[in-house]
Amino acid sequence: MSVPINGLSVDVEDWFQVGAFEKVIDRENWNSLATRVERNCDEILRLFSDAGVKGTFFTLGWVAERNPALMRRIAEEGHEVASHGWDHERVFRLGREAFAADIDRARKVIEDASGQAVKGYRAPSFSIDARTPWAFEVLAEQGYVYSSSVAPIAHDHYGWREAPRFAFRPIADAELIEIPVTTARFAGRRLAAGGGGFFRVLPYGFSRWAIRQVNRDDRRPAVFYFHPWEIDPGQPRVEGAPLRSRFRHYTNLSVMADKLERLVGEFRWGRMDELAAREALRAEPLAFAA
Repeated sequence: MSVPINGLSVDVEDWFQVGAFEKVIDRENWNSLATRVERNCDEILRLFSDAGVKGTFFTLGWVAERNPALMRRIAEEGHEVASHGWDHERVFRLGREAFAADIDRARKVIEDASGQAVKGYRAPSFSIDARTPWAFEVLAEQGYVYSSSVAPIAHDHYGWREAPRFAFRPIADAELIEIPVTTARFAGRRLAAGGGGFFRVLPYGFSRWAIRQVNRDDRRPAVFYFHPWEIDPGQPRVEGAPLRSRFRHYTNLSVMADKLERLVGEFRWGRMDELAAREALRAEPLAFAA
């Protein structure tokens, strides 16, 4: 049995643009803060180059507008540049019209900066869920090929527990497919296993077990994500955020790069647009899984 090629993805946002700090750092103040996203993305590009892997960089339009040279480098090194929306506003806070304007604006800026057509989208904080299925219609109307915006789990910040675990077609008469972030199964429960804070906080062995389960038992590719700020232990510390948010954001930043290097060397990885093309051949119409 051939081993699936997993989807490797980076959600490109700066340290001050994360959901954990949205109540203590106002968007109006972003331009006054020291940006670290370019230096961190360059470190990621070096890590990927050393490992000989390609991935997808889901990028905020706000970041692309201010870092066009970085966008061009990512594209020139053979990686996919995709959309993460404009400024990390969650879909359920936008509404249909505002969401349409948000992804249209982001796409145009990202394409101009990178010189690459944008085919994919990932919602900030996986905020396409049971409240926002209309977002798929908007994505299809704007010609997006795929989305990777659903976390099929229950979580205090996000999640669509009833959604399928693997690629599905959310609109019957459209080509758009949704590729949820990876979950594993244990004792009848779904466990978040697609990266981010779970990858940093939990032992590496958990991620290895989860990806192997998806690849061998389910015979499907895993979808893994992380953020540039997660490899940056020198980033500023934010005071005033809830203790839980600070724990999630800062824990194990110093070991993240080494864990990533181990991960990309142990499994097969590729771009999300290439994974989407393969998964489109067997993506099922929307059906809710247990």
